[in-house]
Amino acid sequence: MKIGVSSYSFQQLLSAGTESQLSIMEKAKDMGFDGIEFTDLNPPQGVSEAGYAQMLRAESERLGLPIISYTIGANLLCAEGLDAEVERVCRKIDIAALLGAPCLRHDAAWGMPEAQRSFAGFAQALPQLAEGCRRITAYAAEKGIVTMVENHGTFCQESARLEALVTAVGHPNFGVLADLGNFACADENSAQAVGRLAPYIKHVHAKDFLIRSGNGVDPGAGFFRSRGGNYLRGTIVGHGRIPVLQCLRILKSSGYNGWLSIEFEGMEPCLQGIAIGLENLKKMESMI
Repeated sequence: MKIGVSSYSFQQLLSAGTESQLSIMEKAKDMGFDGIEFTDLNPPQGVSEAGYAQMLRAESERLGLPIISYTIGANLLCAEGLDAEVERVCRKIDIAALLGAPCLRHDAAWGMPEAQRSFAGFAQALPQLAEGCRRITAYAAEKGIVTMVENHGTFCQESARLEALVTAVGHPNFGVLADLGNFACADENSAQAVGRLAPYIKHVHAKDFLIRSGNGVDPGAGFFRSRGGNYLRGTIVGHGRIPVLQCLRILKSSGYNGWLSIEFEGMEPCLQGIAIGLENLKKMESMI
């Protein structure tokens, strides 16, 4: 598997304003990554999103560092309605095409609308989510771009719901971006989840978490709560509790040969965290 890195991994530097999405590309190349993916483009003042996508693609070609995916937010249960949200996501697919990205990840939904939460859930939402995802992926297929939903948030996160969504969409251009760490946010074992979803996986994020029992004292800053009340904190790949090596072995045995992309969201200095994570991931890959 080729190893890439998400622009989100550099968020400490991007938030501080010391680097831009354009400048981190050379850093990623120098660190030894084979590709880079972007999350929600942030163009400089006076530059359009489309113009910035073209700038990033030009830099990608200069460096020989392919843009491997584009990630955006979405909510197919939003108040504006399904048609409006599908149209908005399709315009982001146009941006992915300008980037030269072969795949795009969009969210499905963050939860039921407030007025329905006491009596309706994922089962009731599934038909609308499937319709929206199907319409989006049909448009993307015309441009040669695969679309995916990630195990992200708490509404559409565990593997059973993702499998139900993919099979309800029933389109060969649609699948799953499997984030190896995010299953812990729904208190699901990552290896079991990857084993269930393996036939549908189009792209992979390598992420690790420290995990503390929710029955203990709050560990403090940097930790957040899983759906089941456990404490999680992002950390360097290989330093946490996520069975990354086991997941990689499952992916290999399933025939997966796509990208493996580091998404670092720890408290450690990001350049150090990314570099150590890459070294650890390469070690793991050599063992499968």
